[in-house]
Amino acid sequence: MGNLIPGEKLIYERVGKVIYARYFNKPEIPRWPIGGQDIEEYSVKDLSNIVELSKTNSTLKKELDKLMNLYYIVKDHK
Repeated sequence: MGNLIPGEKLIYERVGKVIYARYFNKPEIPRWPIGGQDIEEYSVKDLSNIVELSKTNSTLKKELDKLMNLYYIVKDHK
């Protein structure tokens, strides 16, 4: 988590295609961009790294499983 303040709640906001984070109780600290790419901008290496990391991170594994379930539902619905 890098330089985050332990125990401080975060708020996530989307403006256009950019996702920002900011502290709930620290308005003096400006929000910062944390993501928001078009899917075409994700590289095969990024996706491969996500799969690798999911092997040792249970939260990421659960979210990846949800994404794969959604993918198969949408793919089969076409």
